Amino acid sequence: MKPALKTVAGYIPGISASALAWETLTFEAHGQRLEVALPRLTPSQLKAAATTVSAAARDHLASLPVLEVVDIIDRAIARMLDASDPGRQEIERMLSVVSGFDPEMVRLGINASLKAFRRPQLLRFLVEDFGDPGLLDDFRPRAKGGWTRAYGPALLGHVWAGNVPGLPLWSMVSGLLVKAGNVGKVSSDEPLFASWFARTLAEVEPRLASVFAIVWWPGGETALEQTLCRHADVLTVYGGDAALAAWQRQLPVGKRLLSHGHKFSAGLISATALDTRQSQLMARQAALDIVRWDQQGCYSPQIFYVERGAQVSPHEFAWQLAGEMAALQHAFPRRALSLEESAAAANWRQTLGLHQLRGENIELLGPVDAPWCVAYIDEPQTPPPGASNRTACVVAVDTLDDAALRLGSQSAFLQTVGLAASPEELFRLAPLIAQAGATRICALGAMTMPAAAWHHDGRFSMLDLVRMVDIEASAEQAAEALALYRD
Repeated sequence: MKPALKTVAGYIPGISASALAWETLTFEAHGQRLEVALPRLTPSQLKAAATTVSAAARDHLASLPVLEVVDIIDRAIARMLDASDPGRQEIERMLSVVSGFDPEMVRLGINASLKAFRRPQLLRFLVEDFGDPGLLDDFRPRAKGGWTRAYGPALLGHVWAGNVPGLPLWSMVSGLLVKAGNVGKVSSDEPLFASWFARTLAEVEPRLASVFAIVWWPGGETALEQTLCRHADVLTVYGGDAALAAWQRQLPVGKRLLSHGHKFSAGLISATALDTRQSQLMARQAALDIVRWDQQGCYSPQIFYVERGAQVSPHEFAWQLAGEMAALQHAFPRRALSLEESAAAANWRQTLGLHQLRGENIELLGPVDAPWCVAYIDEPQTPPPGASNRTACVVAVDTLDDAALRLGSQSAFLQTVGLAASPEELFRLAPLIAQAGATRICALGAMTMPAAAWHHDGRFSMLDLVRMVDIEASAEQAAEALALYRD
């Protein structure tokens, strides 16, 4: 094994490094060892950091026009996209070790994440939520009379999961655009990306060097969790259901929790997409959605419902998908699995194998020792929960209407549906998919690359963060009666 790489994560304005306790996390992958030093704040230090961040946002961020904030973010993103930048080169190497993902997958994934936050995308992002971005700068006239302005929280708290690199960007950028101070807790599984963005932002715009704090502590540190909950006006949490419930219990009355928990996504493939010319492309796009981040994202598909009656049958499509999975394994090898993940994948295969032995129309495609598996199911039954890490079911259905109904049984968890269908089918099926609980419909191949302005879990990215303040027409009319120029 090569000599260990070493780096420092976290970003704590207002507190010197010498005043902090430090803890080192160790990661190993691809024959490389990485040691990441992270600050361990005390509750009083976390309180001080939160106070510093809130004050900096009030003094330096709140007065900036939102379009200037957009330009600052755009400059930071441009540097992070620069392949020749030493910081970018270093983060690519380290993220590959931390996450275990293939280095080329990391490089392409970082680019895909960052490109969603350039200036044109940010402007669409703002218009999507506010219509008039000027609402974040000043009171703006309302069509029915009066005036309205949007105010972000003094302090926005973030608790990030570590399953997909780049995840913190969504809420960090949202926090900046609504001019909030931000304190984000990184995951032990991936502590680097948020720190990289905060440092880059501080370098391109020193005035905003203190509007972020990037912190870390192991799960279960109740005193630190309570400190964050007391000082954050709004708390955004990514994690499992148990973690979300735990944070909700600690949040004082009057504070808001914006939660993003466990989700399930699926693909629907129409017979119109399965002629001999299109089907291989559809299989390639489906495989890319599975392979990117090894199904660790909430938008990653676990199952594909494939319509019968085409030139290429659902069974033939399943074999095409298996072939594409094998090819992508050579291009982007799957990361090494933990014992728990390996057990889940083995149990998934075993469960389907038992159904197969009972004479059910189930077929496991691909070598037994392959780091991927496609299961073909040729009868109307609910497949077992996916095991992620490149395992997926292809289920044959008579119509995609039937598939939409089946998805409805998991409406509480359904998020993204990747759809391959004609224009007429798209707009006929979209209401059925929406009624099933989905909050995003996209093309196959795009499931793992949501647009910056997407409504994550059906909610707004920024509107949920702000409070709207209205000056009603009555106040304006009453003021007129008191004007010096009154009659």
